[in-house]
Amino acid sequence: MTQSNQSLFAEYAYLPDGWRRNVLLEWNTDGMLTAVTPDSTAATPGVAYAAGPVLPGMPNLHSHAFQRAMAGLTEYRANATDTFWSWRDLMYRFAARISPEGLGAIAQWLYIEMLKAGYTSVCEFHYVHHTPDGTRYVNPAELAGRVVDAAKHTGIGMTMLPVLYQYSGFGSQAPRADQQRFINTPDSLLDLLGKLRDAHAEDASLRYGVAPHSLRAVSEDSLRAVLGGLDAMLPGAPVHIHIAEQTAEVDACLETEGARPVQWLLDRFDVDSRWCLVHATHVDADETVALAKSGAIAGLCLTTEANLGDGIFPAREYLEAKGRFGIGSDSHIGVDWRSELRLLEYGQRLSRRQRNVLASAEATHVADRLYAAALDGGARATGHPVGALQAGRRADWLVLDADHASIAGHGPDSWLSGVVFCEHGESPVRDVYAGGEKLVDNRRHRDEERAYAQYRVALADLLK
Repeated sequence: MTQSNQSLFAEYAYLPDGWRRNVLLEWNTDGMLTAVTPDSTAATPGVAYAAGPVLPGMPNLHSHAFQRAMAGLTEYRANATDTFWSWRDLMYRFAARISPEGLGAIAQWLYIEMLKAGYTSVCEFHYVHHTPDGTRYVNPAELAGRVVDAAKHTGIGMTMLPVLYQYSGFGSQAPRADQQRFINTPDSLLDLLGKLRDAHAEDASLRYGVAPHSLRAVSEDSLRAVLGGLDAMLPGAPVHIHIAEQTAEVDACLETEGARPVQWLLDRFDVDSRWCLVHATHVDADETVALAKSGAIAGLCLTTEANLGDGIFPAREYLEAKGRFGIGSDSHIGVDWRSELRLLEYGQRLSRRQRNVLASAEATHVADRLYAAALDGGARATGHPVGALQAGRRADWLVLDADHASIAGHGPDSWLSGVVFCEHGESPVRDVYAGGEKLVDNRRHRDEERAYAQYRVALADLLK
């Protein structure tokens, strides 16, 4: 028997084969599960009992941490039409004001919000690299390092993805003045990644990859160069890219490259399960099937996609083709995996005027199907062994409040339905563990008062 602080007994826990009773979770000092034993006898004295049903922690596969501080500040119309592109102009002005200290404080508070919601790992798509005028910091990884530190301090697992951003549009158009904080060459980005790894070594809670920003922001040659450099440094590391989020992006790709974005990428690169194609909103029928067959993960960020008016991903057709997906909170106008899954289903209901669209013959409860799929796809996108309660995975889970109105009196077969589709006051997530540490206890993170005070200082500085 392991020590009591490395064991937890749960009356119910969600394992890869579904809900099981009397589950003993055991983990080591590296925060990795060593044994998960259902149908155990009652826990011995000194072993902690979970306060409610236990679920694997959800991976958040897409985050721009700094954007959390601008949530709610762009909800007005200044032009005759307001689109993603007008929102982007506002976002660039906001990004220009961020300081290293401010970025660290914003990220730290955001990651506490994520943990309290039940996200236990995050893929940070980090593209603010330089000073506001584009000058490199003495340490080119200064800003990325602040974000990595924020993850370490809060306890959330991280996949840091420094972004390659070179151009303002297809055809290698010169970057705009308000993009100077983002710009790197493949060589300078790989140098940044190397310095980041030297200062913050990979471990059970930290993984690295790269993120070519989008096909409009890199060229084919620069994409090949950064992937080659990544493979020399970190073979098989995750690769994330924004793609086909907007119809204007699809039209521009067709005009300049002669192909739709997803098809262009699949035709020219070995896209497989290490890739995460973020949004992929505007895919045609052939691309939908091809993306599913590739094994890549579709990174869906429903609250952000709705906020920006992006469009609706063809989720039913993609799942029917056995495509994998995960979810992310992206711009963080909402930080709750339940909202992402709910909106994924509701978008399909609204467009088709049907209910339970994303259920299947094998998984008739839509919440159960989406939850399991998002765990699997999100885990693959992180490059970490997360997303399941089984030996060899990271010890990440959340504990539900068994008395919460969303699930009280229900049986296990409807718990996830209640969690995802019912909203009754405060979150049903009571406790959260990451890497075997209890970081959220009765809905309070161990460091939230100090982190929130620092966030408020950073926000005041940005808004003055």
